[in-house]
Amino acid sequence: MASLDHILCLLSLLFISSLHVLPASATPHKLKNAITIREVNRRGPYIGLVTVFETEENAFLGSVDFRPDPAHPFLDLSGRRFRIGKIHGKKVVYVRCGIGMVNAAAATQQMIDVFNMKGIVHFGIAGNTNNSMSIGDVSIPKQITNAGMWDWLNPDKAEGSEYAAYLDFGKYTVPQGDGSDSMLGSVGYSYEELYSVSIGHKNSPKKVFWINTTQEWLQLAAGLEKMELLQCVNATLCLPEKPKLVVGLKAATANTFVDNAAYRDFLYDTFGVSSSDMESSAVAMTCVSNGYPVIVIRGLSDLAGAQTGDNAVRKFGSLAATNTARAVLEFIKKLPPNYNLNSYA
Repeated sequence: MASLDHILCLLSLLFISSLHVLPASATPHKLKNAITIREVNRRGPYIGLVTVFETEENAFLGSVDFRPDPAHPFLDLSGRRFRIGKIHGKKVVYVRCGIGMVNAAAATQQMIDVFNMKGIVHFGIAGNTNNSMSIGDVSIPKQITNAGMWDWLNPDKAEGSEYAAYLDFGKYTVPQGDGSDSMLGSVGYSYEELYSVSIGHKNSPKKVFWINTTQEWLQLAAGLEKMELLQCVNATLCLPEKPKLVVGLKAATANTFVDNAAYRDFLYDTFGVSSSDMESSAVAMTCVSNGYPVIVIRGLSDLAGAQTGDNAVRKFGSLAATNTARAVLEFIKKLPPNYNLNSYA
């Protein structure tokens, strides 16, 4: 009869091979990861926390009381460090995904595949595309679109129903409104193809333009709208007004840092989005595809090109990141106790 250790070893190898993380020649490393993952998941389930780059990470880890798991404080996978621990008694797995939609989707999918997750909180900074919002404000959107899904069309291309919207470059010639055609033609904004566990027919995607964040979590987040946010970076650099948190707006994502006033206005006028970033729709779509709850929390760091002079992200990015971290912390506090099972000492 095979020993228990032998059986566990075989199960670990089978588990690792299903992850396809490393080549077969790296078996010892894969085996060690599989054993760690099994032990970590026994302590779950967890809330996933996904941010983007160092400024956001520094603000978050510097603002919250993160208690690392004493046995397994982190796990390194695919070059990323997944931190395992607790925040206000809630079990979390935290990762910095890196800039852009590919990084965001890859890190989110890996988190869902590897760890025993209950849902994902995605957070970071964003550009402000809504004149009723201000730098330092925090937006928790109800819908997010991928504004980078488009076809670049010739000037003579007729508008059709296959596109959600059009950006006609000829309308932005100088002097403004002279009606001249631009050889750049126009951009037709396309729909995403959403593969999801909720779709009845397998391998048959649904065309969507908006990805919805989780309604129950939005309702929970609505209680944060009166929370205190920081107004000053330091003693000499402050915002003119006290920042606010707003739940239920719309957001746009693309692999483009928006720093252009005309395109900023186009995004707001056409899609009604209040913020622009480079990761949120990828995280949200990955979660929806897998059937996991998701919420997005973004602090507004700049005016996406509407400013005079240099972009304000370098001046107020850290403040926006800190306000975002505060909102994330308060949301985690509001999560019900059933997200905290099998606690460790």
